[in-house]
Amino acid sequence: MDRVIRIGLLGCGTVGGGVIRILATEGEDIAARIGAPLVVTHVAVRDLSRDRGLPIDSSVFTDDAMQVVEADDVDIVIEVMGGRDPAGKLVRRALELGKPVVTANKELVAHEGPELYDAAAEAGVDFMYEAAVAGAIPIIKPLKESLAGDRIRRVVGILNGTTNYILTRMGEDGTDYAVALAEAQALGYAEADPTADVGGHDAAAKTAILASLAFDSRVRADDVYTEGIEGVTAVDMTIAKRLGYTIKLLGIASERDGRLGVRVHPTLLPSTHSLASVRESFNAIWVQADAAGELMFSGRGAGGMPTGSAVLGDAIDVARNLLQTVRGPVETSHREVPLQPIEDLHTQYYVRLDVVDEPGVLAQVATTFGWHGVSISQVLQEGQAESAQLVIVTHRAREADLRATVDELRTTDKVHEVAAILRVESEVFEVVDAAGSANDDGS
Repeated sequence: MDRVIRIGLLGCGTVGGGVIRILATEGEDIAARIGAPLVVTHVAVRDLSRDRGLPIDSSVFTDDAMQVVEADDVDIVIEVMGGRDPAGKLVRRALELGKPVVTANKELVAHEGPELYDAAAEAGVDFMYEAAVAGAIPIIKPLKESLAGDRIRRVVGILNGTTNYILTRMGEDGTDYAVALAEAQALGYAEADPTADVGGHDAAAKTAILASLAFDSRVRADDVYTEGIEGVTAVDMTIAKRLGYTIKLLGIASERDGRLGVRVHPTLLPSTHSLASVRESFNAIWVQADAAGELMFSGRGAGGMPTGSAVLGDAIDVARNLLQTVRGPVETSHREVPLQPIEDLHTQYYVRLDVVDEPGVLAQVATTFGWHGVSISQVLQEGQAESAQLVIVTHRAREADLRATVDELRTTDKVHEVAAILRVESEVFEVVDAAGSANDDGS
């Protein structure tokens, strides 16, 4: 091995530390797989005085991140700082200098990916980001490479461990949302400010990345319709279970009739589906393709060592390409499938109402649904002290029609409150034909 592949590491938190630890224990095997050793020559950190307890010489640390990028003894730049600034500026500079980049930064890729893909193409170098989605779960490479000869129809994922943990506790133990969130924070799954997780924004960034790859289109995080789990209650979890469903926060990208729907929201999905069994902080992605059929990827979606493993997997690919003076597979956007507005979504809905407990109310509510072309599939009704709880599951309906129904229900004196509205995704798991139409009722 005459050549050494030198790494400049931007960031040395949980993930950066994981990269260094894995290299320390697996370095010899990694070198044998590549044909050259990977050596970290520079590490950019914020605080030089902090003792990180890592198996690496302290002389490699610097608080000048741009110096790391521009150093002559750096062949590959690994960015694990997170955020868009200054990470974006540093990554763009590395690409300008003709240095391949590996990143775990979902926010950067989800918002600025197209520009970074173009910059990498112009420089003729690799830009890889397997670790940006679902930690150690291999999903970027399968979409970009393994399934490149197939037509993907749907990608559905549990992409945030914090929300999955919270919903698991609520569903299995009847824990209130606030209590489950506090537990997630105590265990380190949720940040002190959990907004990005529970608000669905973290999952939306990851969904945008997956949609871009799966459908050869450029989808940004801002294109993803996003709802969080803050409004989900233990009551809804209990009712969903009675109806044969489990509630999960799903990222969904699906193509139908020449348009691409990309969304993140709490979802009732059949309890028999594989995704329903994904518990606690685990992540999973379900893919449906024309030739390959249904595929499932699951595992640890976060954490220093799992994410560090994904980062190093990319770094190994980049190092091999450097030794062979080639560039790896790239993203394409040749299809540019137009996005479907959420108002045009067709799916089922779960609507929970607090209504006046008197004869004729159900008939009046059903009539309102009918006026707006929304057909009812199931009804549950339970009496309470001063009112009744009415749960309605619709047949497939257009989102705009469901919204009009709910808006009218809110104006009637027979409805105290529209307590919950959730989407029911049975149809998203149905088989589609080669034209992208489901083998169902044709709607």
